[in-house]
Amino acid sequence: MVEETDIAIVGAGGGGAVLALALAQKGIRTIVLEQASGPPHGLRGEILQPNGQQVLDRLGLLNKLPPESTRIVRTFHFCRAGGERLCTVDYGDLPPPYNRAVVTLPNVAHHAILDALQTEPSVSLRYGTSFTGLLRDGAQVIGLTATRGHDTVTVKSKVVVGADGAFSKVREALAIPADLHLYPQGYLIAILDAPVPLAEAKYFVGKKTILGIFPAAGSKVYLFYMIDAGSYDRVKECGLSALRQAWTAIDPESRPLFEALHDWSQTAFMPTGRVRTPTWVTDGAVLIGDAAHAMNPHASQGRMQAMVDAMMLAELLPECLADGDYSAAKLKRYESARRPQVTMLQQLADEQVLFWNTGNPLLAYLRDRVFRTLDRNARLRYRVLSTTAGLRGTPPFTLLDRMMAAGFLPDPAAQDVAAGGVG
Repeated sequence: MVEETDIAIVGAGGGGAVLALALAQKGIRTIVLEQASGPPHGLRGEILQPNGQQVLDRLGLLNKLPPESTRIVRTFHFCRAGGERLCTVDYGDLPPPYNRAVVTLPNVAHHAILDALQTEPSVSLRYGTSFTGLLRDGAQVIGLTATRGHDTVTVKSKVVVGADGAFSKVREALAIPADLHLYPQGYLIAILDAPVPLAEAKYFVGKKTILGIFPAAGSKVYLFYMIDAGSYDRVKECGLSALRQAWTAIDPESRPLFEALHDWSQTAFMPTGRVRTPTWVTDGAVLIGDAAHAMNPHASQGRMQAMVDAMMLAELLPECLADGDYSAAKLKRYESARRPQVTMLQQLADEQVLFWNTGNPLLAYLRDRVFRTLDRNARLRYRVLSTTAGLRGTPPFTLLDRMMAAGFLPDPAAQDVAAGGVG
């Protein structure tokens, strides 16, 4: 049996689900194939940056997130391992209404998107369906094949969208080469019940040490702790007590919180990687999110950038359908608009990996010196904040700014937040 649709999306993650919903709200026929058996339920940290909040608002979902599952956080303290505060960033400095971070319980925003998607008559969401290949007419992609159980699924579509993650099968079928870099460190994630609810977030850096502590809904608290890739089982072999002691050495004041770690089921491991590709589009097909540009979580923008991809592509695809033009040249408008910000964020994240993950004392000295400068310099601090918030499309620092941030040059506009701008 052959089905026909306007748009076929492979992957119902952060980018694919947003794209499907945005298209559905325009009445465009869409089929979404997701290899998982149902909506995600695993443990993961969830911080909605301002640009992600803006996407949910445009979809009519931001105010529908369950209040008992969300937490607004405005203040983030960056500290040295051991407790010394280096810099404080206040999201309240951003323009309203998105002048905050929103921390949600695991998968809350994603479930809200999927629930809304299920109510749209123009969309068919197929769980348990795995992409197997592309249909082509010469060089033009005209659909895809997949398997669902023992059945073969054939879908003809005007455009195929690969939203299937860093190890994208769609990208592979399109023969788009990818530079896939797996970082030597990943993150142990935990969600704990705090004895006293936290109001502000803390982020600790030290010698090959990172520990983030973020308040979540109710008395819940997210922790993410940098460990070597592939070492999660070894960490568990050392026992919960050893992990609690390691955390306490980094943040002695939070020892009562760390005592709430009772079982490894409260934890999970998140690997980290980066994807770079020479193009995101071909005739009749396009990549979004991690399939096109996975990035290190230091940027705090991986999932947000997939959502922004989806919204921009959702503006272009109706025009493609109206014109009957699904060429790479037409689809390239999406890539040309999105690539500068994505490239900037990937580069910034890699710089942060170099300095934040370091065991080199000179690099650590420079890192801490920059943090202390940012704490005094409102202009540069705002540039960093607006970048993390997803509001900047250009690098936060010029070469001159870098010299000022490192403390080698004075900044006459240090207290001029307006000069920080949003590029």
